[in-house]
Amino acid sequence: MKLIYLNGKFVPEEQATVSVFDHGFLYGDGVFEGIRAYDGRVFRLEDHVQRLFDSAKAIMLNIPLTEEEMCQAILETLRKNNLRNAYIRPIVSRGYGDLGLDPNKCPKPSVIIIAVEWGAMYGDLYEVGLTAVSVSVRRNSPDSLPPNIKSLNYLNNILAKIEANIKGGNEAIILDSRGLVSEGSGDNIFVIKDGQISTPHTINNLKGITRAAVMDLAEIRGNPIQEKELGLFDLYTADEVFVTGTAAEVAPVTKVDGRVIGTGKPGPITKELMAAFKELAMTTGTAIFE
Repeated sequence: MKLIYLNGKFVPEEQATVSVFDHGFLYGDGVFEGIRAYDGRVFRLEDHVQRLFDSAKAIMLNIPLTEEEMCQAILETLRKNNLRNAYIRPIVSRGYGDLGLDPNKCPKPSVIIIAVEWGAMYGDLYEVGLTAVSVSVRRNSPDSLPPNIKSLNYLNNILAKIEANIKGGNEAIILDSRGLVSEGSGDNIFVIKDGQISTPHTINNLKGITRAAVMDLAEIRGNPIQEKELGLFDLYTADEVFVTGTAAEVAPVTKVDGRVIGTGKPGPITKELMAAFKELAMTTGTAIFE
């Protein structure tokens, strides 16, 4: 029986409910995180929780737990479900209110933590590479809804995913309002050309935890990653392209808008970073069972 953390208690999945007047349900007013556990350790737990609290602060949502208490609640959720390898979803919504928009009418946020078993998101595509397609949906502008707020309103990403599905892509390439590469529907994008790895600045895309880990790994290997503006031309003519994300981990992209990337197979630098990230994820993190 799956147990869900709900406002300080652990309840069976079928009892883990919120009111239809919760503003997270009514308006997408809330924040969330996606976190992974590998072999009994939670990968970069504190970084994820800090990002959750940063997102909440940006929308003036007061989480009724400290960061340490949130970390402990996440670990206890894993213990209650006896999970060593899992995907964890902490959610904080604005809470119960009325049918108006005013967040001041929601006196108590809802805090939910879900943990489920999780495997390789893309299955055997890690061996052959993803097919990505650019979509007409533009990434939310930073002066409208900053992409670094990981909010419950994910329609921008979902619209991109819908279009990618229609076009036959495994992942979407979302551009910003200027036509520059932003990110995928759920991951950050990297380009390799002549041995140099590049990725967009995080003003127009999420500051990914996996993104940061891969940048650290590349630096250690003497191949620092450059943050710069990228266009579709840079993707089309790249030697290698890969994406990173908590759910996706590090995944190669071998075709973009019908253009074959490099040799059409996952490239050597991508494969090296995939292996390095796997080792990092499997050997570091916060212990679940002490």
